[in-house]
Amino acid sequence: MALIRRTVVLAATALAAAPARSQPAGQPVKVRLGTATPGGGFPVYGEAFIAAIKAQDPALEIEAINTKGSTENVPRLEAGTLDIALVQGEVVHESLSGIGRPPADLKVLTAMYPTAGLFVVRADSPYRSIADLKGKAIAWGASGSGLVILGRYVMDGLGLDATKDFQPVYLERAGDGPAMVLDGRVAALWGGGAGWPGFKTVMEKGGRFVAPSAEEIQRVLAKHAFLKPISQPAGGYPGQAAAIPSVGSWSFVMARPGFDDAVAMRLAKALHQAEATPSAQLAETTAKNTLVAAAPSMLLPGVLAYYKQAGLSR
Repeated sequence: MALIRRTVVLAATALAAAPARSQPAGQPVKVRLGTATPGGGFPVYGEAFIAAIKAQDPALEIEAINTKGSTENVPRLEAGTLDIALVQGEVVHESLSGIGRPPADLKVLTAMYPTAGLFVVRADSPYRSIADLKGKAIAWGASGSGLVILGRYVMDGLGLDATKDFQPVYLERAGDGPAMVLDGRVAALWGGGAGWPGFKTVMEKGGRFVAPSAEEIQRVLAKHAFLKPISQPAGGYPGQAAAIPSVGSWSFVMARPGFDDAVAMRLAKALHQAEATPSAQLAETTAKNTLVAAAPSMLLPGVLAYYKQAGLSR
């Protein structure tokens, strides 16, 4: 009898330790996607991301969950309360490198888009350079946003402190920033990314960008090598005739520990198929860009398996 009980206990333990069986293609699957505060770029991207996947694999049900942004998304992924989440590049760097915290055990589903950090000001303002903005009220973004961290790194590269050399304003909602620029409560709004709503609103009503100079870009890159030279393409916003060089990084869709390989393959396949009819938000969310922006060791095994199957692996 003791031997039987021991056998039952061992079998139960083995079952508990075994990974959950993968969902076959076509089976309904629910996935929780963390975005950010309403009015920012991540919720807009999340809507396009969900629509693109739904069009290719209707059985994948993705629920968008508004959060405080990248800095909340990472611990929620680690805790398993989100399955996938949008995370700014600087937060990915700090989380995976263990800067100020233990290294995170998270993997990349796909690259999103590169973010060139910029300030937007009213067109009639006197501010033409970052030096002109010193001492002024700056809306750095929502407190949980990775854009705030990007701003901190860029200013640090220029020998400035984002919290001491400016009058920092942190937003409850990312969507509050444009009105503060337009009515003069702040001199500038910091942000970045393709189709970022804050920039679009200000530029539509008469705005202008302020970016690091060529010399300032080199100073930032020399101090923070994980950042890259990135330009905001010409025509990206109303009234923006020329490309604007700056610095920044790629943002990623990250996945929680233990994310199912079969579901990762389905998501990667759907995103790859969606490249044939890209939306403006997902124009740079491609397998090619993912392989350029992330080392293979950063990618979900299921994503790597799909890329190999599709002949996309480098």
